[in-house]
Amino acid sequence: MQTRQLGNSDLHLTPIGFGAWAIGGSGWAFGWGHQEDQESIEAIHRALDLGVNWIDTAAVYGLGHSEEVVAQALKGRSQQPYVFTKCALIWDEQGEIGRSLKAESIRREVEDSLRRLKLDAIDLYQIHWPNPDPEIEEGWSTLAQLKKEGKVRYIGVSNFNVEQMRRAQQIAPITSLQPPYSLVNRNIESEILPFCQQHHIGVINYSPMQSGLLTGAMTAERVAQLPEDDWRRNSTEFQEPRLSRNLKLVELLKQIGQRHDRSPGEVAIAWTLRHPAVTAAIVGGRNGKQVEGIIGAMEFRLSEFELNEIKTFLRENP
Repeated sequence: MQTRQLGNSDLHLTPIGFGAWAIGGSGWAFGWGHQEDQESIEAIHRALDLGVNWIDTAAVYGLGHSEEVVAQALKGRSQQPYVFTKCALIWDEQGEIGRSLKAESIRREVEDSLRRLKLDAIDLYQIHWPNPDPEIEEGWSTLAQLKKEGKVRYIGVSNFNVEQMRRAQQIAPITSLQPPYSLVNRNIESEILPFCQQHHIGVINYSPMQSGLLTGAMTAERVAQLPEDDWRRNSTEFQEPRLSRNLKLVELLKQIGQRHDRSPGEVAIAWTLRHPAVTAAIVGGRNGKQVEGIIGAMEFRLSEFELNEIKTFLRENP
């Protein structure tokens, strides 16, 4: 399996990694509705069996539950994948989510994540969101210290802009950035991706299928039936007028995919991987079947003709 080196690290990643956001389950602000843990474990096992060598989770996913499920799935596995997680989103006893980049808070978080994940060290530890902004320097200094102490192997950021990355770089090198990037959300192309290329910062993009919207399984009817506790109900990309435009894009992805016996989701993921700044993409799966439907993106690459077809669509349907 082809791998790519992540930024300044010695981590060599498969082109897609398993994203563990949805397997956090329901009962928190950014949940995806009810999720059976056994199906989550089967999804992780299927991804690893098919060659995926890294998992990305976060403390806040399911308020700690996603990390616990990842640990269950990895128990007894002879080949252990790299495990990435994130800090800075914290919660209280009522499940209300807050934000802190204070040193004391991050130290508490890393110990909790190590315990839940049942690890001695986290391969990549990331600041989840750059909030509160005035605490970025304190938070990044703390991550750099955790790296020196051996609690984490490498440190990265998520959802940072260029100015925030520059501030962090003055303290310690950034191994990676985790931004949203998809055919529907291309905001990072003009400034952020060129900056990462220039400074050898690895990019692992999340939501390459726009949270399931570009998989081919989503329809207007299905969107209308999303559970009340599924955060996607409130996303503008899942609401009109953008929903119709996005589903029209899926029809093009289906046409391209059919030529290669690939799913629309695999085409959407491959489109993000075509960018030279992108190291690898984070792809979620809630069961083994979903994983099988996207795993082809590991090796599938779009032709220049197909990239131009997509480019034309995006130009004509801004």
